[in-house]
Amino acid sequence: MKRYRIDEGEKFRLTDFDTRDTSELPGGKKQAEKKSASIQDGLDELQDLFFAARKHKLLIILQGMDTSGKDGTVRHVMGGFDPAGVQVVSFKKPTQVELDHDYLWRVHQHVPAAGEITIFNRSHYEDVLVVRVHELVPEKAWRKRYRHINEFERMLSDNGTIILKFFLHISADEQKERLEARLDDPNKRWKFALGDIEERKLWKDYQKAYEDAINETATKWAPWYIIPADVKWYRNYLVGKILSDTMKKLNLEYPQPELGKVVID
Repeated sequence: MKRYRIDEGEKFRLTDFDTRDTSELPGGKKQAEKKSASIQDGLDELQDLFFAARKHKLLIILQGMDTSGKDGTVRHVMGGFDPAGVQVVSFKKPTQVELDHDYLWRVHQHVPAAGEITIFNRSHYEDVLVVRVHELVPEKAWRKRYRHINEFERMLSDNGTIILKFFLHISADEQKERLEARLDDPNKRWKFALGDIEERKLWKDYQKAYEDAINETATKWAPWYIIPADVKWYRNYLVGKILSDTMKKLNLEYPQPELGKVVID
């Protein structure tokens, strides 16, 4: 998975990554389904162990253009997790209370506790993406936020939080097809908004904003993974594999029960 990972100082361009790449699975969708099923079973067990051990915290950040598959990734990769130890947080337009605080205030309230996994479906990165593209704050302000974010994530890491950041990378053509599919399917039409069309007009601006943000915030303690997302089954496989490999490396064990005589009447 190393070739999908962006670490500190590794300057890259999004155009260097093929959004339709499926090279890790030459057997295609059938191979993906078999491997993903095995990974899913293992992840469910790993999450149970993670929750029981309560030694670490895991923060998963999903970013991507509209229709890139953030919801689908959560559903297919993390759908079997025990809700007791998992929360999914979606950051929308800030409320007035949130605007009255610093921009990271609302984010910090949702970071995971020991034994928990938190999934950010969009995140604090909106504050160097949307605000930049729509010119909601001056450039001098959003450029400082790269440093703020790095220091914030470093603090979380120093306190036992494992951070995995995934950029779900789709092409403009694929997005067009998915938006049209939403309109054609009565069961998916509710997901469509006219604002999606307006945002699509800013595609190049968003691509540049993402490229800069990833370059500025890929660190040893919080690397980015560029996930080819045009092919949904490959997207799910990669995210699941990276998550599984990360959790296995922790070598966790279930805690020992309390000693002493137990009598159950």
